[in-house]
Amino acid sequence: MIRILSVDNMRKSDAAAIAAGTPGRELMFRAGQRIFESVKWKPPVGILCGSGNNAGDGYVIAKLLRDAGIACDLILLSEKFSEDGAYYYNLCREAGIPSLLWNPAIDLTKYKTIADCLFGTGFRGEVRSPAREAIEAVNQSGAYVVAVDINSGLNGDSGMAELCVRSDLTVSVGDFQPGHFLNMAKDVMKEKINCDIGIEPVDRTVSLVEAADLAGLFLPRKNFSNKGTYGYTALIGGSKRYSGAIRLAGMANAAMRAGAGVVKLAVPDVLFSVVAPAVLESTVFPLSDNGEEITFSEKELAELTANVKTAAFGMGIGTGEGAAEALKWLLTHFTGRLIVDADGLTLLSRMDREKIRNAACTLILTPHLKEFSRLTGLSVTEIQHSPLPAAEACAKETGTILLLKGPATIITDGETTCLTDTGCAGMATAGSGDVLSGILAAILGYAPDPLLGTAAAAWINGKAGELAQQKYGSVSMVARDTVASIAEAIRSASVTE
Repeated sequence: MIRILSVDNMRKSDAAAIAAGTPGRELMFRAGQRIFESVKWKPPVGILCGSGNNAGDGYVIAKLLRDAGIACDLILLSEKFSEDGAYYYNLCREAGIPSLLWNPAIDLTKYKTIADCLFGTGFRGEVRSPAREAIEAVNQSGAYVVAVDINSGLNGDSGMAELCVRSDLTVSVGDFQPGHFLNMAKDVMKEKINCDIGIEPVDRTVSLVEAADLAGLFLPRKNFSNKGTYGYTALIGGSKRYSGAIRLAGMANAAMRAGAGVVKLAVPDVLFSVVAPAVLESTVFPLSDNGEEITFSEKELAELTANVKTAAFGMGIGTGEGAAEALKWLLTHFTGRLIVDADGLTLLSRMDREKIRNAACTLILTPHLKEFSRLTGLSVTEIQHSPLPAAEACAKETGTILLLKGPATIITDGETTCLTDTGCAGMATAGSGDVLSGILAAILGYAPDPLLGTAAAAWINGKAGELAQQKYGSVSMVARDTVASIAEAIRSASVTE
């Protein structure tokens, strides 16, 4: 897993490294050198600098470019310098590197490469002039843009921005921050890498999940095993009005493709004739209904879950009394791993928190932003601007594993938090969450650690979406295209058979 530090953690860790004996000037040089070595610079290079330590990295880069015989100009937003930045700026002046004071008349289109060293990860709020005009000019320049540390204007904790630099490459320094992945990050960074400069974190970190972290879940299966070895799973959902959700989770074989041993598709009896003809590997378990949605039957739920390790509840199930009572029964009596999604989350948001905290099962919640807003009472805007703390607080308060969907997915139990960065714009389509529920229910049937299993499902779902988008494009792909790519996504994270 790749380490991710909050902006405050990075600031404190940087200060601790300096206090321990590594001068700030040395750290600045390391940063500039690592960035210089990471980029294929095309001259002439324009280095746009603010007034803080981020600008100091730019001055180091400029000096190294000059030493390498690569033509470059410094373009200053103001003639203000940090102490260490001033040292490297003076070296640039002594080396004869041209230094310009920014004004809108400067033509950035003459540069083949532009290094963005305006703001660091600590930037918050709205971009104001003259930085605003400079960022707009960078975005319109047509140059290859390298953002140093993070794209100027982008919040390092949330990945939100009113205006920010759009980069071809972002080179973070020390460690990645959450803002390199969350919310708008994918839309403003074509590529990102990290440069280690020897700073160790002083506070708790977040982790980015990689394919190698999941290989242990997808080992070659033994001949001396059977379907029961890999878990009995129940997918509970569907209503007359919303039949597609449960069909995507189950009929489309999302669960079976993700490795479940046996999948029971529990649907209202009114859907039986719609669902059954297309079910081959799964089995159908009809539930009593009122002609539209399920009605509560303790006997049916007890029979359904008797040998089930994992259940997913809520995909298209509706929000009527029958569904509400069924969910309450599961929270009280089911002792396996229960995934609550879609309509199930709406029902959960109406329940007393004590019922959630005291659930007999391991509870996994999979909200998107609006569902999470209903669960927490926070506005969508509040969540977007503070996604990690909001997710961790909710998971800790409810005693659940929370999977908060987004361009990057947050998975947390309130103490341990990880992100998955797979996924694509084409997944912003009806049914993507239902596919995830099927994958998640399957993997949690055989994953020893439910937190890692949840992260694995998010990673696989996102990777399958990326593969589907490569084939169909972001406009034309639909959720069943993601389903069709699950096997390939799992192979990409598997130990070779």
